[in-house]
Amino acid sequence: MDDELLELQRQFEFAQQAKSSVRLSDRNVVELVQKLQELRIIDFDLLHTVSGKEYITPDQLRHEMLSEVQKLGRISLIDLADTTGVDLYHVEKQARVMVAGNPGLTFIQGEIISQHYWDSVAEEVNERLQECSQIALAELAAQLHVGSELLTSVLEPRLGSTVKGRLEGGQLYTPAYVARVSAMVRGAARGISVPTNLSALWSSLQQLLQEMDGATGVSVEASFFQSLFNELLKGGEILGSLRAGVYWTPTVFAIAQKECVDSFFSQNSFIIYETLSRLGISQPVQFLQSRYPDGLPLANAFVHPSLTEMVDTAIEDAVERSSWIDSLSVLPASFGSQDASTILLHCPSVQSALKSNKALILEESFVFSNAFIKDVYDRLEKEMAVANLSGSGRVNLSDDRSSAKDAKGVHDSGLSSELNETSSESTSIKHAVDKGGRKKKGKSAGNAKSGATESGLDNQDFVPVKSKKNQKKSKDLSSVHSSEVKSSTKKDAKSQEENQGIPSGEWIVQMITTLFPDFEEQGVDDPSSIIRSLANHLRPMLINSWKEKRKAVFTENAERMKRLLDDLQKKIDEALLNIQLYEKALDLFEDDPSTSVVLHRHLLRTTAASIVDTLFVDLDAYNKLKTGAETENPENSQCVSFSSAERTALAKTFPGSLSKKALAVVDALEGKSVEIFMTALTDFAEESGLVVKKLDKKLERALLHSYRKDLTSQVSTEEDPISLLPKVVSLLYIQVHGKALQAPGRAISIAITRLKDKLQDSAYKILTDYQAATVTLLSLISASTGDEEDCTSERISSKRELLENLMPALKSVVLSKPQA
Repeated sequence: MDDELLELQRQFEFAQQAKSSVRLSDRNVVELVQKLQELRIIDFDLLHTVSGKEYITPDQLRHEMLSEVQKLGRISLIDLADTTGVDLYHVEKQARVMVAGNPGLTFIQGEIISQHYWDSVAEEVNERLQECSQIALAELAAQLHVGSELLTSVLEPRLGSTVKGRLEGGQLYTPAYVARVSAMVRGAARGISVPTNLSALWSSLQQLLQEMDGATGVSVEASFFQSLFNELLKGGEILGSLRAGVYWTPTVFAIAQKECVDSFFSQNSFIIYETLSRLGISQPVQFLQSRYPDGLPLANAFVHPSLTEMVDTAIEDAVERSSWIDSLSVLPASFGSQDASTILLHCPSVQSALKSNKALILEESFVFSNAFIKDVYDRLEKEMAVANLSGSGRVNLSDDRSSAKDAKGVHDSGLSSELNETSSESTSIKHAVDKGGRKKKGKSAGNAKSGATESGLDNQDFVPVKSKKNQKKSKDLSSVHSSEVKSSTKKDAKSQEENQGIPSGEWIVQMITTLFPDFEEQGVDDPSSIIRSLANHLRPMLINSWKEKRKAVFTENAERMKRLLDDLQKKIDEALLNIQLYEKALDLFEDDPSTSVVLHRHLLRTTAASIVDTLFVDLDAYNKLKTGAETENPENSQCVSFSSAERTALAKTFPGSLSKKALAVVDALEGKSVEIFMTALTDFAEESGLVVKKLDKKLERALLHSYRKDLTSQVSTEEDPISLLPKVVSLLYIQVHGKALQAPGRAISIAITRLKDKLQDSAYKILTDYQAATVTLLSLISASTGDEEDCTSERISSKRELLENLMPALKSVVLSKPQA
């Protein structure tokens, strides 16, 4: 049998060594393998090597990888890929499969590590630890090229077995070294007799260890000391309490501390928190409350109930005697007002007296019986009555109210003088224009012809709605406002006279000091403070009778204030709608900035100024009524006209935010934009409680219709040739553009020019001829002097006659609507 096997082996070896006459190429082999896989003859995975000339199965790859790991203990996937000649992707994939099925292997950061490797590492670490007594894990991790957390997780299970040591705070220590340091911590802790911060103690121990070990000494972390300290405390080897982990209070100190506090508190029935702080007690309130549950914690001290009872008895006696007492006079000198206030809250007699209105607490520590306060009030009331009757002047208004009245009187008188001057100027200008219209002698100065022309036309400020009524009202402007200001000044003086019955705080303080010298005689530390508090308490009672007398006046004023606001709302509704209507016509001149500015300013100086003056006058009267002052309703507020300085002065008298908004209105009135003015006016009106009605399409159509009808009527009945021109131009703009234009004299020429394309040539020529003749007439009137009286009068008469001849033709331009 053996011979046959040997023979078969020789034949097999011969067959292997024999060269085949037919050889397969690499490509044929690959195709053959693929064919076998398709036929499922090869039903397992095959992996190519990196060279592409070999196949390897996953099982064989894992077997070769496991052999390498067992041989080296730790190997990276890159090295395995080089060793096996297989792509890294397949190596990593099979590595995960291999590690998942083998608990003795770990796959960490691209490396496969066996437990045998960690065992050898632990043995090496133990050998080194016994030599050095201490090793830092960070140093070991850096040498092994692993993370500190991984190394910790590997060494912790082996502590006490393979590694003979203790792991603490990232350091490895030998048991002998731990015992040595533990003895040092125990000795240092037992030697402490006062509260200590352990951080300072650990620093001292670290320095001591370095001195003892010299250059070879190791650095010990504070956490290691703290851990040993906690073990000793838990085991009862050291006695004391630990707060916040680092504040150590020995038991011997706590005992001495408590004995000291108990001794002082039992002798004095109170103890100051500062005393406990000096004894090292950081939270005195909590400490005292835990030891004396019946005690009362104050702001600066802790008191026994017996001290509260003593204060309660003294206060009860003072209330029964209808007197007063300062509780601080009964308490120790170290107590403050807050302490006294807290004690009073816990006194039964005080709380009972307060509930029954028999006592009053002032300045936190003073207790007054109501009988005493009533006596003071009665005597002050008598003194006040005597002072008022005798006119001694000891009873008066407070300084701020008096100064406010004085300032207001000066302001009103200033307004009166400024308004008289403004009124006289406006009257003289109007008289000059009327004089030319009646063919009388001109007396106005002025040599520049063009300037006189613009001035003449500007004086013809045309507001067709209620124009005759307004002209009539403006005649009496100076006299009406002057009388109103005088009346207001008289009433202010009268009001100040009546208000002299109100006692000021200083007067009450002075009278209490004179009538009741007990406050100074009884040694109160600051008598002025308590007297002032008592005066502040009594003052509302003293002025209550004055308020009752004025109650009827305020009730009447409230009704008048309501009527005043309602009347003012009616006054401004139509005016605000008109100015919004006129504002829409300004859009036609946006392409001409200079003319647009002139039109904006004209609208602001005329219609807007009238609205602002009406608002200011009525609201000033409203505020006077609101403060209790007697004043008449400003019935003629619509004919009042202020200068810019007068408006500013009046705006500053308004209260609070209303004054700021009023000043904004004045600034906008002096500006160049109607839109900015309307925004400021809306804010001011809403702040005053008024409603600004917005111009909608329906209202606009109604106003335009009424405006056009009124203008048509005025044009048809107008007999003054100079006044006719602006009315005709305004009516033409309504007919052509559907806009209500308000234009001053200097803008009439531009306004007429813009109608050229909208009118027939003949109508436009009549309009321009009439405008030229009007300018010439006004120039002659303005330039007339006494030396040229006869010649100028003839020329004026000639031009006026020419205008009168042109008036029918001009009226026909608008009344017959001769548009292009």
